[in-house]
Amino acid sequence: MKIAIIGATGFVGSEVLKEALDRGHEITAIARNTEKFSEENKLLNTANVDVRDVRKLADILEGNEVVISTFNPGWTNPNIYDDYLEGSKAIQKAVKDSGVKRLIVVGGAGSLYLDERTQVLDDKNFPEEIKPGATAASEYLEIIKHEKDLEWTFFSPAIGMAPGKPEERRNTYRKGFENPVFDENGNSELSVQDTAVVLVDEAENAAHIRQRFTAAY
Repeated sequence: MKIAIIGATGFVGSEVLKEALDRGHEITAIARNTEKFSEENKLLNTANVDVRDVRKLADILEGNEVVISTFNPGWTNPNIYDDYLEGSKAIQKAVKDSGVKRLIVVGGAGSLYLDERTQVLDDKNFPEEIKPGATAASEYLEIIKHEKDLEWTFFSPAIGMAPGKPEERRNTYRKGFENPVFDENGNSELSVQDTAVVLVDEAENAAHIRQRFTAAY
């Protein structure tokens, strides 16, 4: 497959890049700074672009079969709320303009529901420092739900998918939809390596078109 990965130097994007290349896919890796790419592979093309440049991004995406967006303007960015929404909307438009039909968006776990009304980001223990970004991702999920032209998929990672959490590949996971997937100990965790497995599996299988889903061990 021809897969474009937006945010390919980031925490999640870099692992998705490795996984997709290992499976033999032809990749267009997109980032703000392509000098960070150390991978040398005949299947790898790189592109340096600001996602807000819709016209340039659309030109780069053209010809791919699926776009995986791991876009994140940075958890420490004081303007993350506005930047996330602006960037996500720009990516959505660029994908449409490019003629690519499939878009997989990596959002946050904060929009998952602990019960019928309470989202993870509403829990009293949710970290305040990442709440603006989590709120933006939750609001973008509601925006993309109205997208009629693209075959979109929104992926919410496990609650415990973060730097410093289990960093290993088990090559196994369980999926859910609107609620977090918990193990027998009440944990919702998935390593970033297995998160990449989930995302490339979805790119290959298109199992969740116009759906949000999640995964954990």
